[in-house]
Amino acid sequence: MTTATEELYQPPKVFLEQSNISNWMRQRGITGYDQLLERARNYEWYWAEMAKELAWFKPWDKTLEWKLPFSKWFVGAQFNIVHNALDRHMKTSTKNKVAYIWESEPGEVERWTYEQLWRETNRMANALKRLGVAKGDRVTIYLPMIPQLPIAMLACAKIGAVHSVVFSGFSSLALKDRIIDAESKVVITANATFRRGKAVALKANTDAAMTECPSVKNVIVVRRTQDAVTMQPGRDLWWDEAAKKESDQCDTVALDSEAILFTLYTSGTTGKPKGIVHVHGGYAVGTAATLKYVFDIKDKDIFWCAADIGWITGHSYIVYAPLMLGATSIMYEGAPDWPEPDRWWKILEREKVTILYTSPTAIRMHMKYGQQWAAKHNLSSLRLLGSVGEPINPEAWRWYYEHIGGNRCPIMDTWWQTETGCFLVSPLPITPLKPGSATKPLPGIDVDVVDSSGKPAPIGEGGFAVLKNPWPSMLRTIYKDPERYKQNYWSRWPGLYLTGDAAMKDEDGYIWFRGRADEVLNVAGHRLGTAEVESALVAHPAVAEAACIGVPHEVKGDVPKVYITLKIGQQPSEALVEELKKWVSTQIGPIARPEAIEFRDKLPKTRSGKIMRRLLKAQALGKEVGDISTLED
Repeated sequence: MTTATEELYQPPKVFLEQSNISNWMRQRGITGYDQLLERARNYEWYWAEMAKELAWFKPWDKTLEWKLPFSKWFVGAQFNIVHNALDRHMKTSTKNKVAYIWESEPGEVERWTYEQLWRETNRMANALKRLGVAKGDRVTIYLPMIPQLPIAMLACAKIGAVHSVVFSGFSSLALKDRIIDAESKVVITANATFRRGKAVALKANTDAAMTECPSVKNVIVVRRTQDAVTMQPGRDLWWDEAAKKESDQCDTVALDSEAILFTLYTSGTTGKPKGIVHVHGGYAVGTAATLKYVFDIKDKDIFWCAADIGWITGHSYIVYAPLMLGATSIMYEGAPDWPEPDRWWKILEREKVTILYTSPTAIRMHMKYGQQWAAKHNLSSLRLLGSVGEPINPEAWRWYYEHIGGNRCPIMDTWWQTETGCFLVSPLPITPLKPGSATKPLPGIDVDVVDSSGKPAPIGEGGFAVLKNPWPSMLRTIYKDPERYKQNYWSRWPGLYLTGDAAMKDEDGYIWFRGRADEVLNVAGHRLGTAEVESALVAHPAVAEAACIGVPHEVKGDVPKVYITLKIGQQPSEALVEELKKWVSTQIGPIARPEAIEFRDKLPKTRSGKIMRRLLKAQALGKEVGDISTLED
């Protein structure tokens, strides 16, 4: 584990002098990163300052109402996130600016200005109203990465309807469960999408789900391909035909700041996914502030969050925050390595992307292909990099920094969750960096690491990451299940929000996340994070990816079992197994030596790129695998 003194990457001078956060601090007489964190311990003051940067129909009477575990932020305010994301830009030159540069997998490129986005959003909002969708009604959106996806979300929010986006890679069964729980009135889908050169039928999946969804009155279908589909008369209508009948003017509804913006379903360890509830006001404040100050968004930036809008990362940092800030974003439909491993780098070079935000899984995939694919392209437009989705191992961090960032772009390693809505632990561009650490909690956020009794864990020792104060973009509840919300997040220790993640705090106060807390092994009384074992293995020159699980041992309690994919050109062998076991012993210690190593062509992952260790563990122990609706393959 990196210590406080070794391998510290200092922020470039340009960020210390000219970043958005440096300017914000100067205006308030705050000198330096540490003083900023100290001043923001008054978190109500800090978040009220951030909220002033958005447009409110009516200001708030009270910043926070906190009745543990339920929070209300900006109480009494009237607000709509779409007024901030689109309407207010129509009075400025931003209306002519490109909001999205969209590229399809087959290679089509479209540029959508803010005004075009606004007009199409208004048409779809009017179409939804014509179908009887009103404030508070739920709309399920089952679309691929095409411009109609953010437009559908914005159209719902504009009229006060609640959207529930279901990732387009999900099966009809997963879609059905989410529609039933949300009791959606309308479903918006496409006839098909593209994945690795093949058309994937979405309307057929939607029709299969509809057999048990009595709440759905209408299905709106985007014509994505030329493929013919069955349209049910009276229920189904084409997006383009429905939209062209409508006016491109539509008033945005002023809502209570606590009105529900969306539900987003996240898998539990059991079969039933849980609908995370986010609201207009606080969610807008958290996401806009974190994108502006962590990624230092400026007017001329080209920002690429390479996630899918079907996940929280895409909701927050492809749709809502970039649009509120008037930014230009890349939106890409296809696989990152199709038809060649340099697809991303071609787009990045052509569009002169300045900020790239992606997952450690994607970075390790590019590492596996080798640095030559990125080296073929001019990536000098980049000025900042970001990481999201899971802890980034130091080896991948350094590869990303050197081969993509040219040894000059700070990496914003962001820790957050579907539940948190926005980044909570992350560097700012003025933060000294340590490869593998998400550094410190952002201003206005109080994260600690505690032991099994809820007391602060000793420095350098692992424990559970908890939150000690509310924040504006936090989930408000689980949809229709406040008891489950209390039980899941607030029941273990009084007054502490349980994130479910394991972490360690070092002597500088930097936090090192180690993955899910249930992915920490107890080997002969020693706590060992699976992420540490994986990080050590990925540092070996033969290894592309690794997943570690704990399997029961009659003497030691748990022992590590490891699943590995090798880099191209490497072959599995008994000699390599022994070499890798010794490697882990040397890197971490004999306690971490894997009991067994299994080679696989690919590891089971969610579509957002997280390795499903739970599935590997269930397979290893011969147990039921539970909910696998988020599985990629």
